[in-house]
Amino acid sequence: MFVNRTICIAVVLVASTVAPAVAMAADESAAAADDCRALENDSERLRCYDERAGAPGAAAATPALTRRIEKEQDLARRAFAIVPNRPNYLLFSYMHEPNVAPFLASDPQTDFEHQEIKFQISFTVPLWNRMFGDNGDLWFGYTQLSFWQALNWARSAPFRETDYEPEFGFSWRANFPLLGLEHRRLSFGVSHQSNGQGDPLSRSWNRMWVRSELERGNFALSLKPWMRIPESAASDNNPDIADFMGRMELRLVYRYHDAMVFSLALHNSLRGASDNHSGYELDWSFPFSKRIKGLVQFYNGYGESLIDYNFWMRRVGAGVLVEDWL
Repeated sequence: MFVNRTICIAVVLVASTVAPAVAMAADESAAAADDCRALENDSERLRCYDERAGAPGAAAATPALTRRIEKEQDLARRAFAIVPNRPNYLLFSYMHEPNVAPFLASDPQTDFEHQEIKFQISFTVPLWNRMFGDNGDLWFGYTQLSFWQALNWARSAPFRETDYEPEFGFSWRANFPLLGLEHRRLSFGVSHQSNGQGDPLSRSWNRMWVRSELERGNFALSLKPWMRIPESAASDNNPDIADFMGRMELRLVYRYHDAMVFSLALHNSLRGASDNHSGYELDWSFPFSKRIKGLVQFYNGYGESLIDYNFWMRRVGAGVLVEDWL
């Protein structure tokens, strides 16, 4: 109940902040000269996108999600391209209560520190661009999320958990108005997520997913429902994972004055109120240097990692970010 009430409060706060800002962003002139696509030199064009996305006070006539998609497409056209996917960051974090239960069967003396380093590496590799005329991109993606007990010297500073997620996806640029926003991209794919452990610590699942991305000015919304691919009962070591990790993710992102980015990600199990589990992540990023941003992150709820999928976690962290949502 506490988690659900906290989620409601967070959504209301974000909505009350974002809604007025979205309205102001929609009124900005679309005639500002920020069309980086007009630059013929690859390096100059990509630098233009970076400057538009990260320079404080830069013009933002082109919507933030559109700029992100255009930059991704320009990168994907290069030979042997690697394109940023989800944010890449490194945080020093504090969790309210370490989850030791899964480890006690193999090591009754398990003892974790509250402080740990959390970092994420995420990218995509284009496989086939513009499959149908000037549209349709097939790609391979990889995301790794790690939790490192760097200060736990008594136990040789172990990695408490690392989740690996390779995936194949197909993206289609689909522009049309929807609910007062502009739909920009539709993607669907299949992913495998695992922590690479053996029993009793093994956690994994396979999913088919669909993602719809919309925007208005500097505001972007992403809705990503998924369906778990069934496994045999004999090989399934986490049959209830969808009841905690959720069956969909809603992400709201707002770029404020082209300098700071606020985002809220919420995943939910889509079950009745008496058996509903969810988790949310709040991010605030801000300029730190020309190439690196600062990041403050707060997580609350279930499903932060595979080993903690059915464990309620609260964590706060601060660190650096090298690729943002917008």
